[in-house]
Amino acid sequence: MRSPTAKAKQRAFMIGVVERTSTEHLGEHTDHLAELSELLLTAGAVTVGQMVQARDQPEPNTYLGAGKIDQVKAELKRADANVVACDDELTPRQERNLEQALGVPVIDRTAVILDIFASHANSAEGKLQVELAQLQYNMARMRGLWSHLDRLGVGGVGTRGPGETQIETDRRLARNRISALKRRLAHVSGNRGVMRAERERAHLPQIALAGYTNAGKSTLLNALTGAEVGVRDQLFHTLDPTTRVLRAGGRDYLLTDTVGFIRKLPHQLVEAFGATLEETRLADLILHVADGSAPEEARLEMAGAVDEVLNEIGANEAPRLLVLTKVDALDPDARQALMNRHPGALLVSARTGEGLEELSERIQAEFAAKLVEVDLMIPFDSGGRLAELHELAGDLTREDTPEGFHVTARLPPPVAARFSAYAFSMNGG
Repeated sequence: MRSPTAKAKQRAFMIGVVERTSTEHLGEHTDHLAELSELLLTAGAVTVGQMVQARDQPEPNTYLGAGKIDQVKAELKRADANVVACDDELTPRQERNLEQALGVPVIDRTAVILDIFASHANSAEGKLQVELAQLQYNMARMRGLWSHLDRLGVGGVGTRGPGETQIETDRRLARNRISALKRRLAHVSGNRGVMRAERERAHLPQIALAGYTNAGKSTLLNALTGAEVGVRDQLFHTLDPTTRVLRAGGRDYLLTDTVGFIRKLPHQLVEAFGATLEETRLADLILHVADGSAPEEARLEMAGAVDEVLNEIGANEAPRLLVLTKVDALDPDARQALMNRHPGALLVSARTGEGLEELSERIQAEFAAKLVEVDLMIPFDSGGRLAELHELAGDLTREDTPEGFHVTARLPPPVAARFSAYAFSMNGG
């Protein structure tokens, strides 16, 4: 049987730099590039080797030191690699120098992630967002694309001649395209804002699923809402936001799943997907979904990456609940250790249904604590407002009196404010 690696179109050799400490050795970094390997596999490439250098920071000109580059070059030939993949985002200079030294194309982590996003974007908005991120990433690299023309110019090095003209032309075209994409995305964002305003008028509580890619967010969405959102064991399978209604305790909640986060998520993507991620920033409650079956060190690193992105998009102040998934894969001792490590978290399994009822009750409790108790008198000729109250409050107490409908209920504060004209009294719940 033929080896798929030997026939793969792209055979990637991975490189990375890890911070040097007095107690670590390179042999302990065997998993450092595991995520990059999975990213490459998702992008359609296979890994045929790897090399990690321990140093205080990457070499400014070549990323790796001169001696390590020589070792990589020898390993490339032995592994029959035809591309080098770097676990960090390279500067244009580092990328150019590495390619010259190694004699094969060099791609960085950002380029791999952008490629995955480009292949997974299905909606018109998602495709616009990916194109914007790719243009922003490539802007700084355009000079290298036209370096062969620089040699035809005369005068100052890299400042005149056909090469400079082509560079400036391409940059101008790219800037124009970036501006056009931002305008189109702003229009799409405006349309989403209209839909969001309608939801806020009804004031259905909004819950966002946030978490590391492949943590099980889409599976959890399906389990909670009965939806049939596509699920695959693949990084960044979900890019476009998906909102479904969660019915719990007689109330409706809007549950939204969006793009998963990752370690070293490129800033270009965070910026380009700002409109999509706004669903997370504006949520009333964020469910931070984490893989409870992952090793503790990896789980904490993934949680840190999620926190970093939430901070970057301005969602760090939103109420947050930690949900640890895939606990059906754990034995009793591992479960107890997980509960000891995260005492406020909920342990669930979307596959078996374990913990889903407790999660539903916890969600209800989170919102119930914010409800305001209202005591209202609705006139007989305002039956429409009474019907609205029934829809918004779930449970309420109603008494027909000669003056009108006497109603007591518990409502979200913005909804309670809309009925202030009918108030007998309003007290915090």
